[in-house]
This record gives sequence, C-alpha cells and structure tokens, in this order.
Amino acid sequence: MRYAVPAPGSLGDCLARLLAEASGRTRKTMLAGGRVRVNGTIARRADTALAAGDVVEIAARGPRAALPPGLALVYEDGDVIVVEKPAGLLTIATERERERTVYAHLMARARTRKPPARVFVVHRLDRLASGLLVLATSPGAKRALQAQFAAHTVERTYLAVVEGRPARPEGTIASRLLDDAPGRVRETRRPGRGRAAVTRWRVLRTGARHTLLEVGLETGRRNQIRVHLAGLGHPIAGDAAYGSRT
Repeated sequence: MRYAVPAPGSLGDCLARLLAEASGRTRKTMLAGGRVRVNGTIARRADTALAAGDVVEIAARGPRAALPPGLALVYEDGDVIVVEKPAGLLTIATERERERTVYAHLMARARTRKPPARVFVVHRLDRLASGLLVLATSPGAKRALQAQFAAHTVERTYLAVVEGRPARPEGTIASRLLDDAPGRVRETRRPGRGRAAVTRWRVLRTGARHTLLEVGLETGRRNQIRVHLAGLGHPIAGDAAYGSRT
C-alpha cells in the first residue's frame, strides 16, 4: 500500500486511519517489523512526524522460508530473533560448510520479507552444542546486544554430561585459550598468549561413570567449555576430540 499524506500529523494516526480494522497491537507489530516506510525509509515509531506530501508505504507480509527441522523459532520482534539451535548445526559458516548454518537459514527466511530484511549474529554456539541463540535484525540492535555480552550482563548457562565424578561439588576454571590448529583450541600458561577464559561449574547429579554439570561462562571463547572440562580431567561425554572415551 502506498499513501500520500494530505496534512501534517503523526504516523500512528495515519496508520489508524489507513488500517482502521487492524488492532493497535497489530499496527505496532507492523512498525516493529519494519513493514512501514516514510519516504522510502523504515519508520518504527508511531510518533514519527509526517508532513503534507510525505509518502507512507506499508509492505504486505510475504511468505517466510521454512526453517529446517530442529531449528525452532522461540521469539521474534522488530530487533531480536531467538532460535533454539540443535546439536550438529553451525552458527555461522566455516571454510568447509557455508550453507547449513543458523545464519544461512535465517538470512534465507529474512530475504522473503517485503522489503527484504537482514540478520546479524550476536554470539555463537559450538556445532555440538544445543540451546538458545540470540540474533539481531538491525545494526543498532546488534551493537546493543553485543555490548551486553561484552559487559557480562547476559547470563549464559549450559548443561554438560561429563565423564567421571569431580572431586569437588563446584569450581571455577580460569586460563588462557589459544587456537592451536584448524578447529582445535588448547590451554596455555604462557603470559601474553591466547585469550583469557573463565568457566564456572557445579555438580547437579552424579552417576556410576558420568556426572551432570551446570556450567556458566564469564567469557565466550570458542570451544571454551570443551577445553576447560577436558583440562579438569572430565571431558564431555562423546567429545572424542577432547579426550572422551565414551
């Protein structure tokens, strides 16, 4: 829909007249979703001032590309997308895999919108990890969210089944992690090498040969949990790359 504004007013009032049958919540969602443009620029605020002669465009909701089995949409608004990533799926591309990633699937979905949208990666989960991923739909939202991760105001909690039974009920691992070879990360004690990494863990349940841990990250380095738990002497069950024999 394309509409030439006849007199000054607010965008919210204009939409209320044009979309009288739609609820206020629906109009708000359309604004948040970037479906409204004023003079060619996306407008997300109902209090945007309009002048006579301004052109308001309302995009129809186009069909969305389906997400693959296992990748579930948990939450979405005009700035943020939250998905549940299954184990085995990369967050972003590598040299070996460029198509089968969370980012590629969400970008394909975003391109079906009218106008086409974009997706920005905020943080990552390792291929073998499952859990919630937060992505942004605008550069501003990406910067704001990444600032929260950098300031450690976002709490990240994981569950891990490890081999053996730790001697203590909880602990903190602090070391420096260094990229060793393609796809491999190792701990280093050499000053100035690698990047600082801190992992907190506590025992939730113990079995005969395995233990369920709750793991918290104060930093988010690649393979951090895998490397730290292996260094503790309790590698994640099934993680042969870092010493698991299960």
